[in-house]
This record gives sequence, C-alpha cells and structure tokens, in this order.
Amino acid sequence: MEAPGGAEGARCHRPVVEMLDLPFLPFCILLGILGFVCVAFVSAWCQYWRGGFAWDGSTQMFNWHPVLMVTGMVVLYGAASLVYRLPASWSGPKLPWKVLHSSLALAAFTLAVLGLVAVFRFHNDHGTPNMYSLHSWLGLATILLFSCQWLAGLSTFLLPWAPAWLRGLYKPVHVFFGSTILLLAVASCVSGINEKLFFSLKNGTAQYKLLPAEAVFANTLGLLILLFGVLVLGALARPSWKRPDADASDSRQPLLAAER
Repeated sequence: MEAPGGAEGARCHRPVVEMLDLPFLPFCILLGILGFVCVAFVSAWCQYWRGGFAWDGSTQMFNWHPVLMVTGMVVLYGAASLVYRLPASWSGPKLPWKVLHSSLALAAFTLAVLGLVAVFRFHNDHGTPNMYSLHSWLGLATILLFSCQWLAGLSTFLLPWAPAWLRGLYKPVHVFFGSTILLLAVASCVSGINEKLFFSLKNGTAQYKLLPAEAVFANTLGLLILLFGVLVLGALARPSWKRPDADASDSRQPLLAAER
C-alpha cells in the first residue's frame, strides 16, 4: 500500500527535478563564461595588483605562473574533459573527438609547462628555494600525473599497438584519473592563491587579515575556480550527459589505423 501523500509528493518533486534538468549545451555555455571569468580575474589580479607581466626573471615574470596554470590546468583541461559530453560526439566516428580531446589536453599541458618555467626562473633568479611548500608539491604532482595520463591515453587510444582488451581495461582508469587530475589542479590553484596572498600582504594596512581589496578579489577568484571545477566534475558524473553509444564499433579505433 502506498504511503499517504506518496504519489502527490512524487508529482510535486518531478517538476522541481525537470526545472533543474538543464540541457547540456546551455550548461556548456554558462561553464564557458565562467571559465572566461576565471581567466579574466586572474589576469586582472596580476595586472592591477601585482605589476603586470614580463619574461625576464622579474616579479612580473612570476605573474605568468597563476595565469597560465588557471588557463591551462583548470579551464582548458576542464574543456578537454567535457568533449565526449557534447551531443555532436554521440554519433558518427569518435576519431575527430579523440583528436580534439587530446589536443585540448596537450594545449593545457603546454601552458602548464610554461607556467612552471616562469615560477622556477623567478625563484632561481631571486635565490628563492624551490619545492618546499605544500602548494609546490601538490602542483608538481598534478603536472607529473597529467603528463603520465596524456602519454598513456595517446599510446592506448590513438596509436595502433594497444590491443582492444587493453583499451577496454584502461578506459575506466583513464576516466578516473582525468577527474582526479582536475580536482588536484583546482586544489593547487586555490592553495597557490592563498600562499601568494600570505607572502604579498604582510605590511601596513594591506595585511591579509585586514582583508584589503586585493584579498577580496583573489579570494573571489579562488571561489570561482572551485565552482568551475565542481561543475565540470558534476557534468562528468551525470549519467544522462554521457555518450549513449559507448560501445560503438569505432569507439576504440586508433588514429594510425583510421585509414586502413
């Protein structure tokens, strides 16, 4: 026997669920806007409060580090993660989408490497020790894991020598570490923002604990990055946005075997 009010409660709950069931493409547009805002915020922070940009070993060179890391490891990497959620990728061959996915990931990795160059050169030119903080450990671990992930994905899914059983076995591992790397990238960026504020806002009326305008702005940037990461991970976990023909005959077609 159905509990009193059960059917009525279900009917009331269904419109709420349908109202919150945002289609993927509008969600993707909103996420793209949020990603642009994250990049704009970190660029404005470094330009307005931290003195702008240069590539000469100065403090201005360091400012490339947060901009490149947020752009590459958060925004571009998040975009690469969602390629297979695009409805256009659900039909036809997967090969073009594999190339797009790997290209976005490679672009993200390239920006991340440039970000590392910027911070290491700045540290070395100013006699600052490298790799002593939790942020630096977490960030480097994220980059190393990302490089392994990209090479493993390239070798397994795009090049012809991996057998089908190995591709099928590795796919869930690739998906799991893809989400893990994004989570680590967000944690690295947020901890890096916090560390930079502690180092920079130490004197006078600009002390971090007094919450000057720069601190409010950079804290807001951290929250926007966190929101971006949460939304990407939520989209990846949503079953209705996953490719429905995951076992299509071409889903494991390697790149170099495409024309055979």
